[in-house]
Amino acid sequence: MNIERHLAATIGGGFFAGILIGYTLKKVVKVLAVVAGLFFAGVTYLQYQQIINIKWAKLQAVAQNAVTTLANATTQMSNHLSNITASNNHATTALTISNLGIPLTGSMAIGFAVGFMKG
Repeated sequence: MNIERHLAATIGGGFFAGILIGYTLKKVVKVLAVVAGLFFAGVTYLQYQQIINIKWAKLQAVAQNAVTTLANATTQMSNHLSNITASNNHATTALTISNLGIPLTGSMAIGFAVGFMKG
């Protein structure tokens, strides 16, 4: 009986937390998109009025280098994490499953999707 309550609380709590995270993340992304759009519109207008001069080719090169660096860092991080996961033993995996990690992450993923769609 105690395990059933714990399971229900884990699933419900994970779902609710996922909804909150998804909804909040979508709102933050919308605000950041509006701010970035207004910034670039303002910069483009200032260039059109010949108040500033932007070297778009250099800006593109800098952006490509930043994206490449970010992609390399992400790849190296995922390789490092996979090496750590591969080195863990079977007892740790069994302990994680027994702590109801799968129901929590599953319900949180579903809640995140619902919250992100409704945001």
